Amino acid sequence: MVNLLISVLAGLLLTGAFAPLSIWWLAPLSIAMHMYSLSRSARPFLNSFICACVFNAVALHWTSIYVGALPWIILCLGQSLLFLPLGFATKYGMHLYPLIFLVLEELRSRFPFGGFGWLRLAFSQADSPYRKIAAYGGVSALSAAVLCSALVIFILIRRRINLLALLPLVFIFLPFATTTVASVKVLMVQGNVPQLGLDFNSRAMAVFSNHLKETQLALQQNSDVDFVLWPENAVDVDPFTHPSVAKALNSLEKPLIIGAVIRSQGQLQNASIHWTKSAANVYLKQHLTPFGEYIPLRGVASAISPLVDFVEDFSPGQSGVIFTEKKAKIAPVICFELLDDQILHQAAIASNLLVVQTNSATFGVSPQNAQQLEISRIRAIEHGRNTLSVSTTGVSAVIDYQGDLLEKTALHTAAHIFTKVDLLEHQTPRDKAGDWALVGTASWLLVVAMAGRRRYT
Repeated sequence: MVNLLISVLAGLLLTGAFAPLSIWWLAPLSIAMHMYSLSRSARPFLNSFICACVFNAVALHWTSIYVGALPWIILCLGQSLLFLPLGFATKYGMHLYPLIFLVLEELRSRFPFGGFGWLRLAFSQADSPYRKIAAYGGVSALSAAVLCSALVIFILIRRRINLLALLPLVFIFLPFATTTVASVKVLMVQGNVPQLGLDFNSRAMAVFSNHLKETQLALQQNSDVDFVLWPENAVDVDPFTHPSVAKALNSLEKPLIIGAVIRSQGQLQNASIHWTKSAANVYLKQHLTPFGEYIPLRGVASAISPLVDFVEDFSPGQSGVIFTEKKAKIAPVICFELLDDQILHQAAIASNLLVVQTNSATFGVSPQNAQQLEISRIRAIEHGRNTLSVSTTGVSAVIDYQGDLLEKTALHTAAHIFTKVDLLEHQTPRDKAGDWALVGTASWLLVVAMAGRRRYT
C-alpha cells in the first residue's frame, strides 16, 4: 500500500512539471520516486498504471472542457495502459526503466490514430538548464535527459553514486553556429472570439470581424510591417467563395498569413493561406486532430458522445508548403501538428522562420494553451528557429530560437504584437542528424541499461 501511495504522489508531482505550474525539476524528481516505488512493488504493472492514471487525469483534465468527463476518462485510461510495460523494469533491472519509458513515449506519439504525444517529458522542460539538449538530439533526447537525471536520483536514494547516465549533458556546453540572413517585421493579431466554447465557429463572421478590426487598429498605430499573421480559424468564412471577405482582406494593403477553413471539391480543409492581392498560396494541415477534425471509429465514438454527430471530417494535406515574403521562408505549423516530429523537422530544414497558428477557444481558460506554448518553446530550441505562435484567444507569443519568451499577450482578450524577428538558416545538430538523433538517444539508454543491470537491480 505504501508503494502505491508513493506512486500516486509521483504521478501527481509529475503534473506539476507541466503548465500551468511548469516546475521543471519536478519531472526528474517524480520519475525517481516512481522508480523507487516500482523497485519495491510486488505488483509493478498495477503500480505503473496507477501512477500514469493520476498523471494523465490531472494534466489532461482540460480535455473534458465542454465535452464532458467520459472522453477525458477514455483518453486517460488509454494513455495509461501504454505505461504498463514499465513494470518489466523490476524484472530486468531499474537501469532499463529510462529505455522502456522512452520507447513507450515514442509509441504514444505515434499510436493510435497518429499518436498523442502531448505529455512527453521534454515538453515540461522549457525552463530547465539542460533544455539545449533538444537542439542536439531532439525532443526524445530531452526526455532522455529527464529520465537519466531521475535514474541518478534513484541511485542516490539507494546510497550509491553513478553519474554515467548524465554524460550526454556535456553537449549543452558545446556551441553551434547560428546564421542570420535578414530580419522581418511582423504584426501578430489575436482577435479573440465572442464567446469561448465548442460552437465558437458558429459565429465565424464575428471572429473574422474581430481580427479585421484589431488589425486595422494596429496598422493605424504602425503600418511599417512586412506581413500580418493571423491564427488558426481566424477566417472560417471561406475567402475563395465569399467575395466580401476577400475584399476585406485586400483592404488591409498588407500581405497576410491567415488561418482559414476552406472547402475544396466538397472537402473541408484546415488551411494556412499566404494572402496577397495578386495571389494566394495555401498550406493544408497534414496531421489532423483525431476526434476533433475527423472521427476515427465513428460508430463507436457516436455511442460515447452525441457531439460526434456534429463533426464533419476534414481532409488532410499531403505535403508542407513554404511561404516567401522578402527573404523570409516561412513554415506554417497548425496547432496539433506541433506534436508531429517529422512535420516539424521538414518545416525547419526548409524555412528560416516558424509560425504556429492555433485556436484554443474550444478549451476555455484551461491550461491547454499554456501547455501548448511550452511545446512551441521546445520546438524552437530543437530546430533553432525563431517562432511566432499566434492564437485566436491567447496566449500568443514571440519565441526565440533558445526557447525564451520575448513577448506575449494575455488570455481571452483582443491584442496584437509588433515584432522584428531574425531569419535563421543554420541547421541544428538534431536536424542534420534526422532520424539518427532518435537512434543515438535510444542507443545511449541501452548502454546505460547494460552497464547498470548487474550492479543496481
